[in-house]
Amino acid sequence: MQAFFFGLGFSSINAAEALRQHGFDRISGTVRSPEKAAHLQARDIEAVVFDGTTPGAEVSRTLARSSHLVFSIAPGEDGDPVLRHHRNDLDAAPALQWLCYYSTVGVYGDFGGDWIDETAPLVPRNMRSDWRVLAEQAWRDYAAERGLPLCILRLAGIYGPGRSTFDKLRAGTARRIIKPGQVFNRIHVADIARVTALAAERRLAGTFNLADDEPAPPQDVIAYAAGMIGMDIPPDMPFETAEMTPMQRSFYRDNKRVSNRSIKRALGIEMLYPNYRMGLTQILESEK
Repeated sequence: MQAFFFGLGFSSINAAEALRQHGFDRISGTVRSPEKAAHLQARDIEAVVFDGTTPGAEVSRTLARSSHLVFSIAPGEDGDPVLRHHRNDLDAAPALQWLCYYSTVGVYGDFGGDWIDETAPLVPRNMRSDWRVLAEQAWRDYAAERGLPLCILRLAGIYGPGRSTFDKLRAGTARRIIKPGQVFNRIHVADIARVTALAAERRLAGTFNLADDEPAPPQDVIAYAAGMIGMDIPPDMPFETAEMTPMQRSFYRDNKRVSNRSIKRALGIEMLYPNYRMGLTQILESEK
């Protein structure tokens, strides 16, 4: 089994290592720069350059041997960059057995803090999420044309070692923005990696939320993390007066509790880190 990742970022690199542990004998994928490619080559990941704006010169050669594909590049107003620039290479790849697309729970939009699952209507509140909805359908159409199983994983807010509330606290950028009733789901990168590997192994098909068990107010996470490392809790900042970029403010427009029951049932698992407290504890232990 040979896996290819379009977009070897934080989640994909962790998933690649998990696939290796599950018996995949070759891992390859795309990055945006030759420097990043050289760095990953040293980790025995065959990386080729594809920046999403023009076809990657080495993608066709590397993709041709792959059996499992994971797509982790965000779409734009012109659609999904992989389908736009490398559809012919996908069509010509003879060994494909399984496709996986990393989407986002942002496709659901706002539900006023209510619990939702994969049957909820898609009413995204910003253009980025609109593009995700279109990209999901484009990949469903492509998978149906090829007769391949497709697993769409709708990811909650991603965190893990090197990318957590601890890093923001230490950098002085953590802000406790208070919007009453606001909650977010999160997902530890190790759970993304494990679920991807198990889904690939079983060639799981369908659309699934990938989130933790306990959506929580963002200010609670910051306070808990600050206490763990002995730092002062940042002061409260009312949402109405907090300075934020339009993208940052858009995240607070969506308020929902996302159920992960379907993916746990499909794979017969529980999350490794079902809440932010367990996830933060693992991150802190990994730093020792």
